[in-house]
Amino acid sequence: MRGAKTAGALVAFMWFAYFLNYCDRQAVFSMFPSLKVDLNMTDQQLGLVGALFLWIYAFGCPVSGYLGDRFSKRLLVVLSLVVWSVVTVGTGLVVTGTMMLVMRAAMGVSESLYMSSAVALTASAYPAERRSRAVSVLMTGQIAGTVVGSWFGGWMADRGEWRGAFFALGAVGVLYALPYFAFLRRVEEPLPDAAKPVSFTSLIHSRTFLLLCVVFPVFVFGIWLLYGWLPAFLHDKFALNQADAAFNATAFLQTATFIGVISGGIIADALSLRIKAARFWLMVTGLALSAPCIHALGNSDTLLVTRIAATGFGLFSGLFIANIFPAAFDVVASEARATAVGVLNFFGAIMSGFATLFGGMWKQSLGIDRLLSITALAYIVAGAALIIGIKALFPRDLAQASTVS
Repeated sequence: MRGAKTAGALVAFMWFAYFLNYCDRQAVFSMFPSLKVDLNMTDQQLGLVGALFLWIYAFGCPVSGYLGDRFSKRLLVVLSLVVWSVVTVGTGLVVTGTMMLVMRAAMGVSESLYMSSAVALTASAYPAERRSRAVSVLMTGQIAGTVVGSWFGGWMADRGEWRGAFFALGAVGVLYALPYFAFLRRVEEPLPDAAKPVSFTSLIHSRTFLLLCVVFPVFVFGIWLLYGWLPAFLHDKFALNQADAAFNATAFLQTATFIGVISGGIIADALSLRIKAARFWLMVTGLALSAPCIHALGNSDTLLVTRIAATGFGLFSGLFIANIFPAAFDVVASEARATAVGVLNFFGAIMSGFATLFGGMWKQSLGIDRLLSITALAYIVAGAALIIGIKALFPRDLAQASTVS
């Protein structure tokens, strides 16, 4: 199958799978108060619910990226969907905190197979001048999944049915695998070029890519601190029930992120025709403008101001989210794209795990509010590092990637 319609259908099928991916991984975070009671879990154990998933996911990402560049990306994404959906059903059967942690580790393994191949397969279906838009549309699946998964998990937990949430989400994933696989069987994917073997060393030669491997973890630390602990933070700070806390922690943030991601993709593709480093400059802008918003998220005195800060953070962080992977594709060879996504996700997920863990460890001492303020400062530093990289590293790496590809 070829053509624009096929490419659009591919994005649609990938989008729904990615939506389920985030529904399944995010639902648990809005259930923390219930899990604390029903499974007798401590705050530190709850922090490990996110950390363990992310660390296991991190080590799986480079492997899955390499596999995606050597074997069929279509088979990998369907296999990942089926396995993580079965794990989600199994999560509803846990009876102890230890069992919950084991299931989250299994979720990390299963979901790590998806992202690298999904992004690379989507990007390969579009020319360079439309790549950011295509990937940004895919990224909105993450946004919608976070909102729906968090709200659904909190809503079910308030009714004492948190196990049922996992059963329902997992069942949808297993059923969706059937039409998903049927469609992908008719989609052509680029075959690996045996004359251009993929290796991690080829990525090391791109100094701009190495810089992204440092900046990306800083960015996602803030994202996962919010994903993991903002519902519980608002639950405690404003005396909200679990469903309302989950809604306020996700709806404003993720709705604005949706707008920011789509806008970031459209703007990047338009500007990249005239400014080669446009995707990188948009990431700098996203970091600089997100910093004051994430500080305000933790330090506002009213729920209204918190919502405004969440909206601002979502809008500006979307500029970064839309362009991180397309920017990486500008400075790495085309046959190493899945591997590049896997390596970036490795570093990002390792740091994300510490975000959820630190939230649990320091919730009572340092506090989520101060952690968010420290993260705001780190965003400013990361943005400055990107500016230096654009000036000193990007031109050479862009030329090198274009020659190799």
